[in-house]
Amino acid sequence: MKAFWNSMTGRVFVVLMLGIIASWALTQWLAVNERQRTIERYRDFHALERSEQIITTADVVRPESRRQYLRVASKGSVRLELSDETRATPLPATEFSTALAARLGREYTVTPVADRPQECDLPRPGSIFGPSIWRGTCESMNVLMTDGQMLKLSILPPRAPPPAGHNEYLVFVPALLCIAILAYFVARMAMRPLKQLAQAAKDLGNDINHAPLELKGTSEIRQASAAFNAMQARIRQHIAQRTEMLAAITHDLQTPLTRIRLRLEKVNDEDLQQKLLGDLSAMQQMVREGLDLARSMDATGAMQKLDLDSLLDSVCSDAADAGQEVELQGRAAMALMGRPMDIRRCLVNLIDNAVKYGHRAQVTVERMAGAARIRIRDNGPGIPADQLARVFEPFYRLESSRSRESGGTGLGLTIARNIAEQHGATLSLANQEGGGLEATLLVPEYYAGK
Repeated sequence: MKAFWNSMTGRVFVVLMLGIIASWALTQWLAVNERQRTIERYRDFHALERSEQIITTADVVRPESRRQYLRVASKGSVRLELSDETRATPLPATEFSTALAARLGREYTVTPVADRPQECDLPRPGSIFGPSIWRGTCESMNVLMTDGQMLKLSILPPRAPPPAGHNEYLVFVPALLCIAILAYFVARMAMRPLKQLAQAAKDLGNDINHAPLELKGTSEIRQASAAFNAMQARIRQHIAQRTEMLAAITHDLQTPLTRIRLRLEKVNDEDLQQKLLGDLSAMQQMVREGLDLARSMDATGAMQKLDLDSLLDSVCSDAADAGQEVELQGRAAMALMGRPMDIRRCLVNLIDNAVKYGHRAQVTVERMAGAARIRIRDNGPGIPADQLARVFEPFYRLESSRSRESGGTGLGLTIARNIAEQHGATLSLANQEGGGLEATLLVPEYYAGK
């Protein structure tokens, strides 16, 4: 869940969710206010008609029966009663009183008074936005009848609706659920092309010859995919040119070096001859490893399904037959996809490096979730911590390994790392507490569905 919220999909989902909820809440608020205004206008019109009706009816009722009629007729939001406050403070005419006076005619006198009903200021049960005050007509006025009697007309707010029999907030659960589902699918739809580009970049790092992206989707996504494919083609071309150049140089050096070796056989000074032959052997070894480096950068070979345990057993047996002290422990019981000669070269370089500087190699393999971990440990002096990363650079050698007897060309670990990265594996080095260096190779498992 934390990974989802930290992802671009999660962030787009949150922004969409908050934006939609805010827009929906604003729309609801405007709709509720408009609905309230419509109700208020309707209630004012109804109160106007009701007031006209009971006033004109009360005018034809005999004065001795008028009190009883008013008690029966004054129901709901319109109340008409006898006025004892003939000297109540008058107020300026209001919109309601003006409309009522126009309806009743000149025979009646309508005068708003300051005796405002208490119900006007009482909070009324509202909607999800809380209680509210009635904003429609709510006032009192004196009405002088045609016979000279003064009546008091009070316009009250409508009665509060009965309490709901269910929790009204539950009606928002389906709406919020729909909004969440919509925001999630929109976020996934928007982020899917980015995930495809990220996966394509990851596949490109593992295999430069990976199939190009299919040009589909919106115009922006097609443009980005086309640019990515063009970049992949340029990278592939640059790597191919560099590999061909390095392979051609190292290959062409073999012929003159061979001629030099043949001519050195004719040198009479035996001591000088041995020194020159040693230098020449070192040059030939560097040329061979340079050719191996060029091959390690070539990812055009066909991948095959390999049994990791059989491959490790074969490499360790060959090393033992060559006189190296190599011990193999554990089993992975898994298959991997790779180029057999390249994987073999990677393991051989790591074992040779352990034997060269640590005199022995202890190879341990174990199965992990979706991968196998191969650890190759030696008993050597290790590598300074500040140089653990630099030893993977081409032609880089530690100061203690520059002699002809113990030092190499500085390409073995570079070749091993290139091969590992081309197969989606990772190679790392670490010094051990008890002494020695441990190389860890993490190889992904092969799945038939890939």
